[in-house]
Amino acid sequence: MHESWTGGTKLLAAAGLAGAVGFLFVMDVGPREARLVTKALPMVCLLLWLWPARGRHARLIFAGLALSLLGDVLLEVSRDLFLPGLGAFLLAHVGYTAAFLSVTRRLALLRALPFLLLAVGAGVALWPGLGGMAAPVTAYVAVICTMGWRAAAMMGDSALPRREQWLAFGGALLFSASDGLLSIRLFVTPLPGLGYAVMLLYWAAQLCIAASAPPGCAAARLRLQGSGRQSSSM
Repeated sequence: MHESWTGGTKLLAAAGLAGAVGFLFVMDVGPREARLVTKALPMVCLLLWLWPARGRHARLIFAGLALSLLGDVLLEVSRDLFLPGLGAFLLAHVGYTAAFLSVTRRLALLRALPFLLLAVGAGVALWPGLGGMAAPVTAYVAVICTMGWRAAAMMGDSALPRREQWLAFGGALLFSASDGLLSIRLFVTPLPGLGYAVMLLYWAAQLCIAASAPPGCAAARLRLQGSGRQSSSM
């Protein structure tokens, strides 16, 4: 797992960066095989970087990354697989939400309000162009906004280091921004160049979320604090 800037970490970073740059070059004009390999490479590198994921929190984030990789692959294989790809990303956000809930389950209702407004605003803005996709897209918006709320709810909790809190929250915001631009491209208007911003925000979001998984001793402390909370509530 990512405990130091080792030679292996540098190699993974270089490979992931090469994949990202390669995909940006072939995204609109390259053959499907090239798009598939280059798009998958950054996520594969993140999964290898996080491996082995220690503790429930890190394992759930690892599962979210793996489901995101599956979504990437499905969306590139065929446009007919859009719904399965969307489903894979929805489950990825469920995994991230569960990871954040493993840190704290406090409601933090005031922190939920901005994400509730975001969900409602996105639904109103996208609805005219959704057609038959209304139900799955609405469900996806609800899940990603819930993920953002639970990332915000972790802020200030002693069970997770402050750096990891900010990385998770930043990743959730970046993911929301990426998917917001993607929804505009798909259901409102295909603005030129928007796809590049979508992918850059997406990779930044996944990097932040992956880095928010506590390494080694921090994961052990998180498990111990979670056990202590359960014992005190019995």
